[in-house]
Amino acid sequence: MRPASLVWLLQCLSALLFTNVCGKDTAQEYSELLTLKPLPYSNLLASFDFHSEGPVSSFDNQHFRFLPRALSQILQYSHTHELHLRFSTGRWDHSTWGARPRHGVKEGGTGVEIWAWVEAETDEEAERRWLTLTNTLSGLFCASMNFIDSTRTIRPKDVFLPESNALNTTSNLHLLHGQLAREVVCTENLTPYLKLIPCKGKAGVSSLFDGHKLFDAAWQSMAVDIWPSCSSDLNHCSIKMDQTVDMVLDIDRAKRPRDDPIPRPVEKSMLPCDPDKPYNQYGDSCFPQQPQEMPAFSLTDVSGKPLKGSCPISANDGHDPAVICVQDTSDSVLSVNTSTRFNEVKQDDHTKCFRVAPASDFDLNFQSQPIPSLPSADATPLKVERSFSGRGQERGGLLTVFTNPLADASVSLVLLESLPWFMKPYLHTLKASLKQGDKVTDGDHLLSDIHYVPAIDRVRGSHLEQKITLPPQSVLTLSYDFDKAVLRYTEYPPDPNRGFDIAPAVVRIIPSPGVQAGFLRTNSLVLYLPTPDFSMPYNVIILTSTVIALGFGSIFNILVRRLVGVDEVAAVEEGSLKGRLRALVASVRDRLSRLRNKSKTE
Repeated sequence: MRPASLVWLLQCLSALLFTNVCGKDTAQEYSELLTLKPLPYSNLLASFDFHSEGPVSSFDNQHFRFLPRALSQILQYSHTHELHLRFSTGRWDHSTWGARPRHGVKEGGTGVEIWAWVEAETDEEAERRWLTLTNTLSGLFCASMNFIDSTRTIRPKDVFLPESNALNTTSNLHLLHGQLAREVVCTENLTPYLKLIPCKGKAGVSSLFDGHKLFDAAWQSMAVDIWPSCSSDLNHCSIKMDQTVDMVLDIDRAKRPRDDPIPRPVEKSMLPCDPDKPYNQYGDSCFPQQPQEMPAFSLTDVSGKPLKGSCPISANDGHDPAVICVQDTSDSVLSVNTSTRFNEVKQDDHTKCFRVAPASDFDLNFQSQPIPSLPSADATPLKVERSFSGRGQERGGLLTVFTNPLADASVSLVLLESLPWFMKPYLHTLKASLKQGDKVTDGDHLLSDIHYVPAIDRVRGSHLEQKITLPPQSVLTLSYDFDKAVLRYTEYPPDPNRGFDIAPAVVRIIPSPGVQAGFLRTNSLVLYLPTPDFSMPYNVIILTSTVIALGFGSIFNILVRRLVGVDEVAAVEEGSLKGRLRALVASVRDRLSRLRNKSKTE
């Protein structure tokens, strides 16, 4: 045997230990990256990327190296071909931070959002497999996704597109979507999320994760996407998985020590006051001045611990993998603190990356630098605001305001709204008004392809989906009326006076000349329903019990008690059982005393 053939055979045998393939399937890969970007007013955007990939044959044979076994087996059992899961808290401030990271593709609505393509022969079978998927994911991620039942599930039509190019070859696929706006994302969800990463937070950029820092951010989003991908000829297929975490950290807040996180008041002389304000002339007030420079910080300051080198199993080309990239930061304010080797790679004029060796602590120091400029008005092609209108406990209205700040490009979008069954919208009240400058006109002609599925009480919610086209520099206001249902008292949550959370609407921006494709979510809403006084059942029970006790006790005494005169008491007592027992005891006592006296005389 030739040496080259022997080497090839040994490489295949070693690969079989991990992949079980030596043919046409793609190789297994894993990579991770952390991107840092300073934002205005002492904020820092940290974006974590974890990418895993493995051949379909290994996935079907349950040979997993980088893909997590727990999640893969759930997808196989529920016949799920593509899954997208989001955990989000906070709200992205587009006026200060600018465009959304990744154009909103890896972003979800407040709480938990999930959509998936499930293979099934019928709609009923698809719903059963969907419930199986949500319930098992609920246990895997320690979330409340088991509450995503039929009343919180819809079937989107145009808003979501599959990532996979292999779904077109598979028939009987059903797209289902569910949201839980009330779900509170916390460290219980971060721990199982870390277990899906190959290095599991022990090395690589995942070692920077700290629940106290992550969930103390002004905005954060965790995403899991897994889908099949094939070549153009469909001969080489693989399963890809992306895990992303995006968060905006307040640098001053993140630098607080973990053992003493309570903020301390600053001395008055150290407060940055705006001297141009007229009410500051007396010296007894202070209007805060926006900082002109970002504070100095290090990666250890904002994360609580240094980077534990690169993940040893990350994909590389003979060099250490790129672990950290820093954007919009000059070389003069950036320094490296490490005891081992590293390489700098400059991708472009605004991005610098660092290749870090495994098993070594790595830290980045940022000196004070000027605050980044605020984004321009047209930095985001679309702005959406959503709110309630009307008054009273019986009916209300929903307003959605779309703003296109672009001067020379129209924006086309798809709007998806999933409403609970106790919100009953009237589609005939759907109106659109268009404002361009000072002119307000009817905008109904901008709406098209309206898809509406009405709600059924306690069975399914309302599903409203439509396409909208916004002219340049215009504001479109979309409104409709709805009725509020009265719930059974057992259907109210423990805090009914807080209201019911309404899931955010999903907006997909359709790509066009001058407009890039993307997603965004509106803010979630709180709906107040007619709420009974839950103290009344307690009052009714107490009052009813008191009335029954008084009435029943009085009648029972009258029916059971015997009324006799005082002179008849002795005669009655003699004939009663008590009288006879007393007489029997007295006779026994007399007989015993006579026997005792007789024995003494003898």
